[in-house]
Amino acid sequence: MSSTTPRSVPHRLLPVLAALAALLAGVLVATGRAEAAETLLSQGKPAASSSKEGSSYSSGKAVDGNLTSTRWASLEGSDPQWIRVDLGAVSPISRVKLFWEEAYGEAYKIQVSDDAATWTTVYSTSSGDGGEDDLTGLSGSGRYVRMYGTARGTEYGYSLYEFQVFGGGTATPSPTPTVTPTVNPGDSFVVAAAGDIAAQCTASSSSCAHPKTAAQVQAMNPEFVITMGDNQYDDARLSDFQNYYDKTWGKFKSKTRPVAGNHETYDPAGTYAGYKGYFGSIATPQGKTYYSYDRGNWHFVALDSNYFDQTAQINWLKADLAANTKSCIAAYWHHPLFSSGEHGNDPVSKPVWKILYDARADLVLNGHDHHYERFAPQNPDAQATPDGIVEILGGMGGASPYNIENVQPNSLKRLQDVYGVLKLKLGPDTFSSQLIGTDGAVKDSSPTYTCH
Repeated sequence: MSSTTPRSVPHRLLPVLAALAALLAGVLVATGRAEAAETLLSQGKPAASSSKEGSSYSSGKAVDGNLTSTRWASLEGSDPQWIRVDLGAVSPISRVKLFWEEAYGEAYKIQVSDDAATWTTVYSTSSGDGGEDDLTGLSGSGRYVRMYGTARGTEYGYSLYEFQVFGGGTATPSPTPTVTPTVNPGDSFVVAAAGDIAAQCTASSSSCAHPKTAAQVQAMNPEFVITMGDNQYDDARLSDFQNYYDKTWGKFKSKTRPVAGNHETYDPAGTYAGYKGYFGSIATPQGKTYYSYDRGNWHFVALDSNYFDQTAQINWLKADLAANTKSCIAAYWHHPLFSSGEHGNDPVSKPVWKILYDARADLVLNGHDHHYERFAPQNPDAQATPDGIVEILGGMGGASPYNIENVQPNSLKRLQDVYGVLKLKLGPDTFSSQLIGTDGAVKDSSPTYTCH
């Protein structure tokens, strides 16, 4: 997009459509409250599969209730492959949840059968992207339920930490956003934010920073907490989350809205195993590692920049922004498009920036580089413009600092060798930010911006 191309007026500014969207959301919420509870039918039941990678990866591992460390894995490099569970009796099926390991199915079906011979498809996709697939509103019945994979999403095989089958309810998906607002559209509220947080140290060490940044979060008493990835170092194992992050930032776990960084992919137990094991559904409130929610007059979009090359997330983002009715938009993920630090600019984020810019987004938060940096409003091509997005890089949550190396255009403030927390004050149509250091002092303050 050139700097002279006008940004389109989004339909969220049309009051009639906004009213209709609000009415529809109310109807969906009301319907959801009336639905019957579902029952998990598959856990501990007999399972079988077309193949297994080895004795440690048998089909029973996918129905043992362990979501993070035991799994079924098929032989690598061939399609189709399947795993099935025997429920013991013919049962109505309303929902299936698939907890994929790194080796996921891009194209697969969920099928039911009374005799394990004749199968009926109740769900099918050709655009699976791994993570957690929560397949709701299914209609069918059978004694046997299987995942039948026809196209692998990786060069490996198929691998599931858990294959859950539910019955007894309809479970229509909740409308976006899934988080219930606790502030009125006309109110201001405070959000705390940081990335690159928990080094493997505790408060017993005077040089350990994440207990000190957590103390500043507590002092802010924010409406909620945003993390911009690399929440736990170095490999983001579940045990490390429990031993370090949980002792400090874990105090705010129930009101944290996290995203993953590259360190969350390093876990020897599998990509995101520790991250998902620690945060649970908080990390995947809409069944994926990207999601959205509203507070007041703000729409927040939490994205997974480890997988910006996957079309499913990009398509979801476009649809999510098209459905938005809020006046202000903030987005956050790990890898920054613009950075003056050691990692520098990351072009993987540029397509997402373009989508957000076209949707008239206001604020982007990132981590990855371990310093603080605040940019003037700019477009995806680094051209300063009043209708641009303000980017704040907040990778100073507790991990070892990085140096400023190559100052980028439109960079207004840069601080290295500092730990702290972003304090965001968000109004019904304005926003401003401060960096609060571990000593409680204000290290930087932004202007007050008006939402587009």
